[in-house]
Amino acid sequence: MNKLFAVLVFVGVPLVFIGAYLNWSEMMMFFLCCASIIGLSGYIGRATESLTIVSGPRVGGLLNATFGNAVELIISIFTLKAGMVGIVLASLTGSVLGNLLLVLGLSFFAGGIKFKRQKFSVHSARYNSGLLIFAVIVAFVIPEVFSMTMNSEKTLSLSIGIAIILIALYLAGLLFKLVTHRGVFSSTDEPETEKELPEWTKGKSISILLLATVVVAFVSEQLVHTFEMLGAKFGWSELFIGVIIVAIVGNAAEHVSAITMAVKNKMEVSVEIAVGSTLQVAMFVAPILVLVSLFMPQSMALVFTWPELVAMVTAVLLVINVSSDGESNWFEGLMLFAAYLIMGIGFYLL
Repeated sequence: MNKLFAVLVFVGVPLVFIGAYLNWSEMMMFFLCCASIIGLSGYIGRATESLTIVSGPRVGGLLNATFGNAVELIISIFTLKAGMVGIVLASLTGSVLGNLLLVLGLSFFAGGIKFKRQKFSVHSARYNSGLLIFAVIVAFVIPEVFSMTMNSEKTLSLSIGIAIILIALYLAGLLFKLVTHRGVFSSTDEPETEKELPEWTKGKSISILLLATVVVAFVSEQLVHTFEMLGAKFGWSELFIGVIIVAIVGNAAEHVSAITMAVKNKMEVSVEIAVGSTLQVAMFVAPILVLVSLFMPQSMALVFTWPELVAMVTAVLLVINVSSDGESNWFEGLMLFAAYLIMGIGFYLL
């Protein structure tokens, strides 16, 4: 897998630079950009995995989610700049669905094939459940309900207020989980494993993370230029492009890392990556995009369509029900993945 990522980066990225200079076809640029971003996400995943070994599962999972979401944040900012607000909102929906159903589902499934039963912190599961309900059901549904009787200016003001509250609560949550109540979230059921050595040093890992993020910024800008072509050529709606295509490509780092950790029976890290990434998207990335959009040609209110809201709420309730006992198996993973496929078909046919 690492060799594949190396090929995608060291062949794909130079071709993207050449293609941008020579104005290659948008279809070719789309595939080159996707391949390059997936390859770069692989390096981001490896670097954060090395940092995880040094920092522990919770901090490591947070780092993985943060740098993985940095890819999507960069893509979304360039998409906002292009005035495609619908795709940005849809990609946020896709991130929530992708992390909760696709990533967590495949992690449970892949780990469950190798291990009959896998455990993770019940305290973390309960904490995540409460935040998921707040972030998705409260903070996303409320703007849609209130916006029905508001004009666009008031809806944007409501979104700005909610965005500021979400960011403040997310930062407070990090303080709560990583500092003031750190010991509460230590799992007593975590399997004993041999002392593992990181693949890269701390300095090398951080350097690779920063370099990969910079390169992703350029590749993402080229990718955004291909979205209109995708819609015209394949008849895909902005909703489908955002929910499925942008979300999968933008979250490639989490996909790879979470599944890899699950196969190694490190479910604490795997769950932290998938669920932590979802919380970060809902409580930090989405609010940041609302505030950034104020400086763009078109502002973005935090108002989703009803199909997006129903899909996200369903995903949250399903994950809470499956993960509340602090244990996972392959069938639960298959159920989450099946839910993702059903929603994917629905968004495709919209």
